Amino acid sequence: MTTPIITATNVSKSFASADGTTLNVLEDVTLSLGEGEVVAMLGKSGSGKSTLLRTLAGLIAPTSGEVRYRGNLLTGANPGAAMVFQSFALLPWLTVQDNVELGLRAAGVPAAERQERALAAIDQIGLDGFETAYPRELSGGMRQRVGFARALVLRPDVLMMDEPFSALDVLTTENLRRELISLWSQPDFPTSCICIVTHNIEEAVLLADRAVVLGANPGHIRAEVMIDLPRPRDRKTAAFETLVDRLYGYLTGEDDPAVAKPNRMPGPLTSPLPSASVGGLAGLVQMLAGMDGHGDLSDIADELAFEVDDLLPIVDAARMLGLLTLHGVRAELTAAGQTWASSDVQRAKEVFAKLVVERAPLVRTMMRALNAAKGGTLREDFFRDLLHRGYTVEDTERQLDIAIDWGRYGEVFDYDADSGELSLTLEAANEQEGEAEVDQQARDVL
Repeated sequence: MTTPIITATNVSKSFASADGTTLNVLEDVTLSLGEGEVVAMLGKSGSGKSTLLRTLAGLIAPTSGEVRYRGNLLTGANPGAAMVFQSFALLPWLTVQDNVELGLRAAGVPAAERQERALAAIDQIGLDGFETAYPRELSGGMRQRVGFARALVLRPDVLMMDEPFSALDVLTTENLRRELISLWSQPDFPTSCICIVTHNIEEAVLLADRAVVLGANPGHIRAEVMIDLPRPRDRKTAAFETLVDRLYGYLTGEDDPAVAKPNRMPGPLTSPLPSASVGGLAGLVQMLAGMDGHGDLSDIADELAFEVDDLLPIVDAARMLGLLTLHGVRAELTAAGQTWASSDVQRAKEVFAKLVVERAPLVRTMMRALNAAKGGTLREDFFRDLLHRGYTVEDTERQLDIAIDWGRYGEVFDYDADSGELSLTLEAANEQEGEAEVDQQARDVL
């Protein structure tokens, strides 16, 4: 056990929307960050990773529960934490040195000491010679190095990083990961703990001593996994692959509320549609069909030259629609998945249409609304307004795009991009009329 630096106890966080509804982002999270460890927080979209990190940093106050730094209750920004952001967050009108000095200036550090510490931090992260450069003159990797320097110059107890490599190319990311661990191993590294938020499983195993896996909707801790591997770590070893598979199993666990179960009727605000296109779903299902209906997701990812977590949204979508089941990292096509894979184009559309209406919450909601609407037509703004109650503007548009993609492929509704109107297809409208006629006949008999 390490000495705790930051502790969160029974932390929950909810946000009120403009219409008075409440969105629960975190629920009953208890976690500690200790001296001498690198902790990775893993989770899918909706798991509240970034919200939890900002709560530990004192940038967001919990709705209930408490956060303490070195035993002291946080009532504002955590004095022992510094943050590195995904978007670099540099001020474009300031030089590299001025950006690095920002936190020191805010803390009232004298100019001479600010300059000395900033130059030392710039040298430490490999940007010596770029002190007078502006952010526009730097590559993405160099800008993120400035972000690291700006955090490290504060000599924080805990260095917090919110997906710091996700905006960078693969080679730059690999290089910065390696350099971060190299800095961490140096005795004069000015921080006692690193906490990194990531969606990348391999990144967590490469960097962390402990991985905290968050479940979604609302965010909660599903598992904590110790990563006791010597550094530097080799992706090709059996021990590394075993840990990746184990974490992948937790991330795709059957207890995830975001995954629709046959005996449940989740709503579009509690069960978002995973970011997967029909083409992506078809590709995964066809690959599994070519493997006799079952296969290891790690092997599939290797075959496609992707990291295993890149498949997560497609796997989640396939599970939501009942096309496959998971047993750890082993995927197996269901009867519906087998049928979809082996059907001709029209039959595949029919199978998909039935599945999305039954199992995709937003598509099901759209169909119910269209069935109830006069003429079977509604503007997409109607659904956009409803989704704004639980999603950001960006996530709302993403949810609409996915639902429209799925619904149009299944021919359950049509979409006019010019007018923004959704309408029942002729087949769906005829089916609606047929069901109404049957209902009326039944009432007449009664």
